[in-house]
Order: sequence, then structure tokens, then C-alpha cells
Amino acid sequence: MLVLSGSAFPVQEWGELDHDALGVEMRKLREKVTGVTDTVIAASDGIPILADISRNVEAAHISALAATELGVARQAAELTGLGPLNQTVVFGSKGYLAVFAIGRLSLLVVLGDKGLNLGRLLHESQTVVERVGAILAS
Repeated sequence: MLVLSGSAFPVQEWGELDHDALGVEMRKLREKVTGVTDTVIAASDGIPILADISRNVEAAHISALAATELGVARQAAELTGLGPLNQTVVFGSKGYLAVFAIGRLSLLVVLGDKGLNLGRLLHESQTVVERVGAILAS
């Protein structure tokens, strides 16, 4: 399904998920954290569940890349004794890509511009990940 600018739409049907509640959490994160431009909730295999995208990017591509990145980082953390992985952040010259593990079965991807308040994102994402995890589990 096409994801329109600034709106959250289901990308793939996942049973009886509460897409509205997930969309609310995604919008709250964008409103609370300066610089957040796009968010995607995806399964850990990279299949998008819900996307709130404002720029010309494909939710399926973002989800697949984020799942791969999270998988590699998860293995690196576990093999080096750092414990379970919570998040990764990619720092680019034009912005950020943050990936947050929601348990072992899903993830939250956040894209941000150069003005992203990274400290605020890391703080706010903790409660968002918990709430999204609860919605996905229900």
C-alpha cells in the first residue's frame, strides 16, 4: 500500500492489530522530538507493519535495511558480551537512522534530519517502544 506524506497507513495486514493505536504512537514521537521526519514499525524480518513517511522513501526498503542492520548489531552485541541489543543509530552527513528493537520480533525505525534532537529521541523512544510492544502483543 502506498504511504502518503505525513500520514500513517497500514502497509501489510497483520491480523487484528490496532493500526490506529500504533499510528498515534508514531505521531506522538514525531511531535515530541524535533527533527523526526519518518517512522516505520516493522517485523524483525524486515516486513513493514505501519509507516508514517514524509519523504520519498519506500517503507519496505527502510524496513529491510533496518532489520538487517539490527540483526548484525544484535549479533555483534551478543558475541562481544554486551548483552541484548536495544538500539542502533547511524549518523549520516544529512541526518540519522535509528533502529529500536521491540523485543526480538519487531522494530521501530526513526529517520531524522540534521536537526534531530538525538538525546530527546533516545529518551522518548523508551516509552514508545514499550507501548508499541504492548499493542503488538495484544
